[in-house]
Amino acid sequence: MKKIKIILMAGLIAIVILFIPSESNAQILPTKLTVTVIDGLGNVVEGAEVKLYKTEEDYRGSSNPVFTGTSDGKGRVKFKEVESIAYFMEVTKGDMNNNGEGVMTSKLEAKKTNKVNVVIE
Repeated sequence: MKKIKIILMAGLIAIVILFIPSESNAQILPTKLTVTVIDGLGNVVEGAEVKLYKTEEDYRGSSNPVFTGTSDGKGRVKFKEVESIAYFMEVTKGDMNNNGEGVMTSKLEAKKTNKVNVVIE
């Protein structure tokens, strides 16, 4: 009887060890950013080009964007695995842009999907 208890206890310990998440196999959630582009009337804008910059200097010079994307039918552009920082945004479609309005995100929250709306006129 004692031998059976020892075997059962060893089996339970082995099962517990297998299911304890370790740092190496724990799911790591990336930081994401979803930008929704809308016009001055609040309508979503499909086909707008969105560029993200790390610095104001790069934004003002329109150089070195770290991420670029085009808005879909719902006006959204999704960026994956971004840093948890504030980004400068340049958004254009034809003669519409966001110059002077909503050009910077707040600092993004790490390991979350951050969302921001940007108006272009």
